Amino acid sequence: MNNIKNKTIAIVGGGPGGLTLARLLQIKGANVVVYERDTDRNARPQGATLDLHKESGLKAIRDAGLIEAFMANYRPGADRLRIMDQNANIISDDHTFESDETFRPEIDRGPLQNLLLDSLQPGTVVWDSKLISLTPQGDLWRLYFQNGQSAIAHMVIAADGANSKIRSYITPIKPFYSGITVLEGAVHNSETASPKIHKLLNGGKIFALGNEKSLIISSKGDGSLVFYTGCKTSEDWSKECGINFADKAQVLAWFKQEFAGWDPIWLELYKNADAPFVPRPQYCMPLDQTWEAQPNLTMLGDAAHLMPPYAGEGVNMAMLDALELSQHLTDNDCPNLHSAIATYEKQMRARAAEAAQMTMESTEALHSPKALAYLQNVVG
Repeated sequence: MNNIKNKTIAIVGGGPGGLTLARLLQIKGANVVVYERDTDRNARPQGATLDLHKESGLKAIRDAGLIEAFMANYRPGADRLRIMDQNANIISDDHTFESDETFRPEIDRGPLQNLLLDSLQPGTVVWDSKLISLTPQGDLWRLYFQNGQSAIAHMVIAADGANSKIRSYITPIKPFYSGITVLEGAVHNSETASPKIHKLLNGGKIFALGNEKSLIISSKGDGSLVFYTGCKTSEDWSKECGINFADKAQVLAWFKQEFAGWDPIWLELYKNADAPFVPRPQYCMPLDQTWEAQPNLTMLGDAAHLMPPYAGEGVNMAMLDALELSQHLTDNDCPNLHSAIATYEKQMRARAAEAAQMTMESTEALHSPKALAYLQNVVG
């Protein structure tokens, strides 16, 4: 505790990684403030469900003393997967046998965010605080926000995601394009708006693969579903394709052309989705990235090791980062903050490189001619 005693720690970003870190540090008596760009906890819709892994995300939840709250909010059965081909044939089906639902339990992003927020001391999160820049002031940092406010902290931790404002203060290393662009959509009230797909989902997930393309669909606890196409495109496809992603007719026309030969059942998603659709080019940090540790500035999650979603490691890595960083900052093995950060970052980079290697292999395999066989082997 000596390394952070009487120090103010600023965490920039109120996603699962940042909030988990805040909770873990507050348990140890640290003075923590989370600065979040959203205006409040309900400012924007939360995306797909998250499966938390026993050795990472769930481990952090347990150490944070939140396993009971988690068990009250997770969705039994949401981890069950149907693997399908482009013709809507079911190739593999988790729904046909009993599974250990506590192994990689699924929870919606909204309930996960809320249980983490509710675990923090009142006033921990300062909303409407979009970071613009940092300036060193002696041994401190001054943070400047878009709303005109500023703040001082002894230590700053970047938990501000893929487009981190803080990362460039630590390293100039940038991510590379993975070759895949995702197009995200959502259908509200899927039972009535998209009944055939809703029935196929059966409260779980669908991976449909074919023609070196992917279509991933997830049910949500609020009765909606979210879906993601994965296609090989140029890096700037979303800017250069001429599609207005707020125009459902244009996106439907694109899907019919790009996924020609796929069963018409999949059109139900696009006909009933709520525009706009969101294109997301997928990036990955270099596997061999390294940098010199700074004495009072570090990062976690996507800010540190962005990678595509095709191995399900993103949120789990961020929450494990939070757990390990909190341990290094509060144990007695590190003589000072600088040493604690250096030890954490070395360990984090090694873990991230391994996860990114696996993720890139999965990304390539799921968009290859042998995608179905690969996925069956992985989940089998």
